[in-house]
Amino acid sequence: MTDSEYYRTIAKTILGQLGGNRFITMTGARQFVALDSPGLQFDLPARFAKGGINRIRVVLDPSDTYTVTAFKLCRRSFECPEMGSQSGVYCDMLEGVFGELTGLNTRL
Repeated sequence: MTDSEYYRTIAKTILGQLGGNRFITMTGARQFVALDSPGLQFDLPARFAKGGINRIRVVLDPSDTYTVTAFKLCRRSFECPEMGSQSGVYCDMLEGVFGELTGLNTRL
């Protein structure tokens, strides 16, 4: 397995742990990018999440937990201040942490 295949596999696994297509439908997430950290980054619709959060990054840590970071990407100035972060997140906690950071539900 090449490095790029490995990174894509990790990103697909993270998306599945967030809820897969149900997650995409409920949140409007788009522009998914497999990170070489390894991890997953994606954008949310503008002015949809609390605090103007419109970018999420989920990184797999060496301890087999995740660090979830929320950003507010300002397209005019190209600044991307961090709005919140949580580390030590287990796979079964991803949806809850996402909800806490963004105020968005991933389930009906």
